[in-house]
Order: sequence, then structure tokens, then C-alpha cells
Amino acid sequence: MGAGKPLFRRSQICHGGRKPLPHDRHLPLISTPILVAAGGAIALGAVGGLMTPIGPWYANLRKPSLQPPNWLFGPAWTVILGLAAWSAVTAWNAAADDTARTSVVVLFGTNALFHLLWSPLFFKLRRPDWALIEVVFLWASLVALVLGLRPISPFASALIVPYLLWVSFASWLNWAIVRLNWPFE
Repeated sequence: MGAGKPLFRRSQICHGGRKPLPHDRHLPLISTPILVAAGGAIALGAVGGLMTPIGPWYANLRKPSLQPPNWLFGPAWTVILGLAAWSAVTAWNAAADDTARTSVVVLFGTNALFHLLWSPLFFKLRRPDWALIEVVFLWASLVALVLGLRPISPFASALIVPYLLWVSFASWLNWAIVRLNWPFE
């Protein structure tokens, strides 16, 4: 890429990679896909936060030296879920037909399910070993998102990559905590 050239054109960001259509200028600023995606991201963040008590049990676990400070997780998840919401809207708007839109909903719905399951297993049930099994499915749902969104919108797919990288790191942290604190009852 030449110096000063943007990575993505405005039309790719606003229209999911497709050329703007004549009726696009009449679209409202806040559309149903934006409301659904933002609401989903807020709900996932809120439920995840409520299911993540940082109490004495967690504080007393032995953790790897690369464990980030507790305060970093909230901002990290806020950015990641915001990017995922942006990805969902971009993919929805770029989808060529109902089949592609159904794929977008199934991919994000599957990811949301696995996203919601991890915190209760790790924190509420205090079973990092079970959470380690579950995180494989969360990670696979992110790989499916990256690969499944690519034909619909490469930009939407790229927006999921930070989420995939964070969950990859979090999976390693989960494994390290299990290794350092085994067995769990």
C-alpha cells in the first residue's frame, strides 16, 4: 500500500464492501441492524460482567506471570464487543440475499451462546477446567465467524480478528490457571 492511502474506502465501511445503492442515502442513521447489534453487544458485556465476580476465590488462584491486571478486562471486552457489533452490522448490510443474512445471524448467534457460557463455568461454578473445554467451542465459533464472513464482507471478517486474538490469549490464560491450580472440585 502506498503512503497515505487508507486501508479501507469509506464505501467499504458504510456499505459492507458493496457500492452504495441509490436508496442508501435515505437510510436512517440508526437502523434495526445497528440497534440489534449494539443491544446484543451491551447484553453480552453486561451478562459477562455480572457473571465475573472478582472475589477471594479468584484472587487466591495462582496465575501465570502474563496475566493482565483485572482492570484491563472490562475495557478490552468493551472494544472487542464494539468491533463485533460493527462487524455484524457491516456483514448484514453487505449480505447479498436472505441466505447470506441467515448465515450472519447463525454465526453471531452461535458465538454469543459460547461467549455467554464461559464466565459462569469459570467464575460462578469455579470450574476453570470445564471453562477450558468450553473455550475451545468459543474459539471455534470465532474462526467460523472470520471464515464465514469473509465472502460476505472482508472488512466485517477483519473486525472479528481482535476478538479471536483475545480469546486465543484468554484460552492460554485459562489453560495456565488450570495447570497451576489443578484439581478443581
